[in-house]
Amino acid sequence: MTDTPARLLKLLSLLQTPREWPGGELAERLDVSPRTVRRDIDRLRELGYPVEASRGALGGYRLVAGAAMPPLVLDDEEAVAIAVGLRAGAGHAIEGVDEASVRALAKLEQVLPSRLRHRVSALQNATVPLTRGDGATIDPQTLTTLASAATGQERLRFSYRSGDGTETKRQVEPYRLVSTGRRWYLVAYDLLREDWRTFRVDRVSEPFGTGARFTPRPLPVEEGGSAESGDAARYFARSMAGVQPELRLDVRFRAPAEFVVARLPSTLGVPEPDGEDGCRLRSSSTDSLEWVALRLALVDCEFAVQGPPQLVAHLESLGARLTRAAAAGRGARRPGP
Repeated sequence: MTDTPARLLKLLSLLQTPREWPGGELAERLDVSPRTVRRDIDRLRELGYPVEASRGALGGYRLVAGAAMPPLVLDDEEAVAIAVGLRAGAGHAIEGVDEASVRALAKLEQVLPSRLRHRVSALQNATVPLTRGDGATIDPQTLTTLASAATGQERLRFSYRSGDGTETKRQVEPYRLVSTGRRWYLVAYDLLREDWRTFRVDRVSEPFGTGARFTPRPLPVEEGGSAESGDAARYFARSMAGVQPELRLDVRFRAPAEFVVARLPSTLGVPEPDGEDGCRLRSSSTDSLEWVALRLALVDCEFAVQGPPQLVAHLESLGARLTRAAAAGRGARRPGP
C-alpha cells in the first residue's frame, strides 16, 4: 500500500480494535516493511493519537486512552451499526438517550457515503421496534435536521400539528432539543409569534433549514433567577408546568425498591425502601393522569396510591371499567342453555 494517507487510515482502523498488534502483522496487513510501520506510528503520534509500544517477543502496538479523543476511523460495517443504533434510540426516545446522541447521529449521517446511507435506511425500515408506554415514534431524519439546525444556528421552517389537530406553518430559531425519555421537544424562538415556544417533535413534519443564520437569543430567565438559570431544561420544565398541572405522587408498592426501579420510568422518580416488604415513591410529575396510571399498573405488583386525589379517582374509574370488561368477557364465554 503506497498511498501514505490511505495507509495511515488503514493502520489507524486496525489500531482502534481492542488488541495489541505485533509490528510484523501490521506490516503484513499493510504490505509494507516494519520500518515503514514504525514511521507511520510516529506520524499518528504527531497527529495526537496515543499509540503505545511494548517490547519483547509478544510486544506490539496498541491505541490507548488519551487526554482528548482524536478522530475515529470506522469501516463500513461499524459506521452502519452505529448509525442504526443511534437512529433506533433517537427515533423511539429510549430513556437515557439525550441530545448528545442526536448530535452524534447528525454528524455521522452528514459524512456517510450514499451507499451507506441506503444501507442504514434499509435496515431501519426493515426493523420493527418493540416499544413500551405511549411515547410516539419519531422519524430520525426529523431529529437530525432539528439538531443540525440548532447546532449550526440556522433558521428552520416546518409544519406543526397542535394537540387539537390544527396544522400551522412555523419559522423558528431552534435553540435546543430536550428529551424526557418518552418524547422529544424542540425549544425555539417562533419568529411569526415573536415569542419562545416548545414543540413536540412527533408533531413536526417536513422540517428544512432555510440557510439563514442567526445569533442565538438568550432564553427567558425565571423571575428572581440568574442568567445561568435560563437553560433549555429549566425553560422546558416551566413551560410544561403551565400546560400540564403537576402531580405530586405518593405511592406505596408492595415490592422491594430494586424491583420497582427496574420497571418504573426514572422520569417518575426513584422509590425509597419502606419497611421489609415494600417501598414508597414521593415525587412530582407533569405527565398525564392516564400515562402515570398506566405506568404504575405496569410495575406488576400490588400498590396503594395515597395521592394526588385526581389520580386516585382516575384509578377507581379505570379499575371499574376494566372489571366491567372482564365481566363481559366471562359472559361471552358462558355456554347457552
